[in-house]
Amino acid sequence: MQEQYRTVAREGVHESEFNRSRFLCSLAPAATEQEAQDFVARVRKEHPTASHNCFAYVIGADASVQKASDDGEPGGTAGVPMLQMLMRREVRYVAAVVTRYYGGVKLGAGGLIRAYGGVVGEALDALGTLTRQRFRLATVRVDHQRAGKLENDLRATGRDVREVRYAEAVTIEIGLPDAEVEVFTAWLADATAGTATLELGGEAYGDATA
Repeated sequence: MQEQYRTVAREGVHESEFNRSRFLCSLAPAATEQEAQDFVARVRKEHPTASHNCFAYVIGADASVQKASDDGEPGGTAGVPMLQMLMRREVRYVAAVVTRYYGGVKLGAGGLIRAYGGVVGEALDALGTLTRQRFRLATVRVDHQRAGKLENDLRATGRDVREVRYAEAVTIEIGLPDAEVEVFTAWLADATAGTATLELGGEAYGDATA
């Protein structure tokens, strides 16, 4: 797994105008290729009278899935520059749809490439990106007496506390970067006088702390 990746912070739309043509770039995070395809279909449905609804998406932290469509624009002038912009900005798990409403002035191949790629870049700037970090899922078990302080300490030190469950003992699910497992184990033993247990699980991605 990749250590980290960047993705778009939220779903949204950014609009630009090039030589009287309107270009609306719709961006959304997409966890799977199916989610990306569903997003493309939804945007197309919202703009049935548009001249073109071109798309590009990148799925996988290692960009293992890359797809693009010119949707009737001259080959290589829409979907490809959109995809290139996503790759250049190193964003993953993202879908982009650029809806064009033709304004009566032909842009030419160079103009189309600049317009489609450019509006994706502007949309990324407008909506923002965030970094997702690879974490080891870990389970901390601790007695009720120490649980409240421990949870507060975990949050105060910026730990990724995912879930807290109260039963006979208190179970706190956290996300832990691999490089910090050893240091965290020692900190936990010190913080709980050796009474807490730590169990390491699988891997996942979570928001990276600044």
